[in-house]
Amino acid sequence: MKNLIVIFSILIPTVIIAQYPATITSPDGKLSVNIVVEDGKPLYNVSYNGKTMLENSPLGLTTNEGDFSSAMRFIESTSGEVDKQYSQDKIKQSLIQYKANTLRCTFANANEKQIAVLFQVSNNDIAFRYELPKWGETMACVVLKETTGYRFPSSTSSFLSNMMGSMVGFARTSPSYESGYRADAPINENLSSEGYVFPGLFKVGENGWVLLSETGVRSLYCASHLSKYENGIFTVEYPNPTQNNGFGSNGAQIGLPGITPWRTITLGETLQPIVETTISWDVVDPLYEPSQTYKYGRSTWSWIVWQDNSMNYEDQVKYIDLAAAMGYEYILIDAWWDTRIGYDRMKELIAYAESKGVGVFLWYNSNGTFNDAFQGPMHKMNTSIARKKEMKWLHDAGVKGLKVDFLAGDKQETMRLYEDILSDANDYGLMIIFHGTTLPRGWERMFPNFVGGEAVLASEMLVFVQDTREKEAFYASLHPFSRNAVACMEFGGVFLNKFLNKGNTDGQKRLTTDAFQLATGILFQNPVQMFALTPNNLTDAPELALNFMREIPTTWDEIRYIDGYPGKYAIIARKHGQQWFVAGINAEKTAKELNLKLPMFAGKTVTIYNDNQKKEIYKESVTVSDNGEISITIQSNGGFVITD
Repeated sequence: MKNLIVIFSILIPTVIIAQYPATITSPDGKLSVNIVVEDGKPLYNVSYNGKTMLENSPLGLTTNEGDFSSAMRFIESTSGEVDKQYSQDKIKQSLIQYKANTLRCTFANANEKQIAVLFQVSNNDIAFRYELPKWGETMACVVLKETTGYRFPSSTSSFLSNMMGSMVGFARTSPSYESGYRADAPINENLSSEGYVFPGLFKVGENGWVLLSETGVRSLYCASHLSKYENGIFTVEYPNPTQNNGFGSNGAQIGLPGITPWRTITLGETLQPIVETTISWDVVDPLYEPSQTYKYGRSTWSWIVWQDNSMNYEDQVKYIDLAAAMGYEYILIDAWWDTRIGYDRMKELIAYAESKGVGVFLWYNSNGTFNDAFQGPMHKMNTSIARKKEMKWLHDAGVKGLKVDFLAGDKQETMRLYEDILSDANDYGLMIIFHGTTLPRGWERMFPNFVGGEAVLASEMLVFVQDTREKEAFYASLHPFSRNAVACMEFGGVFLNKFLNKGNTDGQKRLTTDAFQLATGILFQNPVQMFALTPNNLTDAPELALNFMREIPTTWDEIRYIDGYPGKYAIIARKHGQQWFVAGINAEKTAKELNLKLPMFAGKTVTIYNDNQKKEIYKESVTVSDNGEISITIQSNGGFVITD
């Protein structure tokens, strides 16, 4: 008998007794997932346009109530459809139509306990999760291990960032998703003992591209990452037991019936689906209502360039005045404000900022017990009683949001702290940005007051590390295709200082151009952007760059992939309201000449910000041809922005 696929409304499922492998295809028929059982092991494989993207790869879990990875038999499957429209004002696209076919496969283990895997397959995305029922009177279990794997064809190369070791680095605060990347590496060379963070990007020979990640992680589960490449596969790996100073399980404690987070696979023949995917948010929903309408926007912050010594009343006034001069909505006041400014004077400072039309974000140390981070305020965010007392003070003082730092690790214990901070903050009308953090996994949609996460080798490392400055363009060319493709990314950049320090005359020289910096303000997406401008930039930076930064948006309605290759160059387009911005950067050693197809600019006169051969920024107006084609030259370590 031939394989049979029945697709109909998810509201009226039909059971198919499985005497053969199950198959699910995307609505357009190009993406296909096959589920099979070989020697008692559940497997799946993936093809796109008839080309293999993942070979037979394992499925399954091991729990304290039984093994669901071997000695399994296929019981039944149900098929259906999802048609969902939603709006989201702080991701890469504001209105999303998500259509997917579904397949729920049920398996039984050697003890006749059942488990299901739910697949949702849209045109370029696969999301799947495990669903655990009640087993008799058993109402809870611990998931010890996941055998989910990804077996790529041998011709595949990878673009991965290794998971940092636990309880090492600054004040034993790692892992915090702040490692560099290796681009175009043969997959069999990915042998880091700690594995690799999500998302992971892969080039499957000439067949296309695959992006792996997960979404929907909250207090009910741990976060996970990719293992090292072993026995021909990457597997989903749970946190190192030594994270969080060894406290808390590295598995997941769940009530039954229960579900796991979604594993996501985005794929296509080009990088377009990778850049434009919204799967991180398509399969999750808000966990609570916002207590108010949160306002996103631009911010100044002194710490990134002026560092700890700027944590005084007078310097913060200068940065408030800078925010006001730029028309920015916020200022971030970073570590040590509690002792160097104090709570009483901070209320005065908040009132001064409010008189200038500037809202205040305040920095907090998340720590109380789990690392050695010592910057204050601390012991304010790690317990419910202290947190609510502090947040009441913040609300009454007029603070708009918090930046909470040093939440390293992926254990369920840590996920619970993230959720508690977010939920409590919403009760007091406070937005939250996380720093020294894990990857946001659908949180922009799940938590209405979540407005940013770092989880990247960000701007502070440009200040501290020469190697990071030398690789700034290289890393920037990767983020639109990996880290920033699945979640917002609070990078804290756009430097207009020539030197990344307060004097701006010597030391820590910036190696990228002004046009490059402007371009990253568009390339890197986060609804609240903490820009690295300094008060002296009002007089020493090019006026055309300042004027651009005065008008730069931080929220977007559409995104389009234009061109690029991760590790070499990146060009994407974003639309804010009716205005398009096309931004590109070049990480290669020589200038790159490109002919771009920009249909959104066809026949229009546009403004171009670019570098000349001396790598000096300039601005010009150009009329684009009626076919939307335009030629552009990007200097090495340079960039450009085109806008209408």
